[in-house]
Amino acid sequence: MHISPAELEARLRLHSLPELGPRRFRRLLEAFGHASAALSAPAAAWRSLGLPAACAEPRRDAEIRERAAHALGWLEQPGRHLLMWDDPTYPELLAELDDAPPLLFVEGDPALLERPQLAMVGSRRASRTGLDTACAFARSLAGGGFVVTSGLALGIDGAAHQGALEVGGATVAVLGTGLERLYPQRHVGLAARIVEGGGALVSELPLDCPPQAGNFPRRNRIISGLSLGVLVVEASPSSGSLITARLAAEQGREVYAIPGSIHHPGARGCHQLIREGAALVESVDDILQALGGWQRLPPTAGEAPRSESPLLNQLRAAPQTSEGLARACGLDLGETLAALTELELEGLVVCEAGRWVHRAV
Repeated sequence: MHISPAELEARLRLHSLPELGPRRFRRLLEAFGHASAALSAPAAAWRSLGLPAACAEPRRDAEIRERAAHALGWLEQPGRHLLMWDDPTYPELLAELDDAPPLLFVEGDPALLERPQLAMVGSRRASRTGLDTACAFARSLAGGGFVVTSGLALGIDGAAHQGALEVGGATVAVLGTGLERLYPQRHVGLAARIVEGGGALVSELPLDCPPQAGNFPRRNRIISGLSLGVLVVEASPSSGSLITARLAAEQGREVYAIPGSIHHPGARGCHQLIREGAALVESVDDILQALGGWQRLPPTAGEAPRSESPLLNQLRAAPQTSEGLARACGLDLGETLAALTELELEGLVVCEAGRWVHRAV
């Protein structure tokens, strides 16, 4: 679909209006046919559609025009795109939502949004084990051909993006801010690596939209809406991740949760989801089997087959602690723990009384 420059500018102006959410945006386009016609319609016509004065009054403000002009300039730069809900290139799964975003700003590769995605979410204050588990699952899922989608937040989100990047996989970050106001600041570098690695940053919000508490739960419907399913790695019962999981269930998506210790607060949200019908997940194969038709791919280029893992070679000789393995293999402790978690997920090692033991398979 091709729209004129004037219509594109008009849609960007509509998009910047206060209190104009996806449903109201769509109502205007359906009533007037074009955004430009909606902008020039009398205020009484907007009122007849149930739109408040706060929406209609700023239509001709200089600030609204300037924001649209700025967005047009942003779109002229390489690797920057705008997807519209009535365009054939708009992600098909997301388009199913009643409140699908009318406009999506994308920095990076927009084609990823049409590829099979799995969302990974969880606590911002995750445990070390939770972070390692998220990273290991993301590596396996990305290596299996999935796009790993998350929200760029601290904790599990960041670990999921990082895991996908470590194996040269694709990952998508859906932001709760505008693409020019990356948040949290600690993940600005991660956001750059996602784009450089062939991934994408996505937001429905105006480019300069700052962090606002209400926008983060709202963006969760996009994370789940883009994906075939949502995996919750670690979450408290009050975590926003449970909002994403419940939205996913309402959208007809699969919901998966990783169980944990009954003594760990971060496991309680996952246990609650499992009681509500989420699939209990202990390995990536549980997800692949539930989706059907997905097979584990060969190791990513440059990734050693498991039989050649130096950690496994050490453990075949004798059980060892994490610290001992790190020293023996010349690895950082964090890197060692992440690798051990992945091996544990595949059933190749187990931790017994503080020591890692090789399991013959």
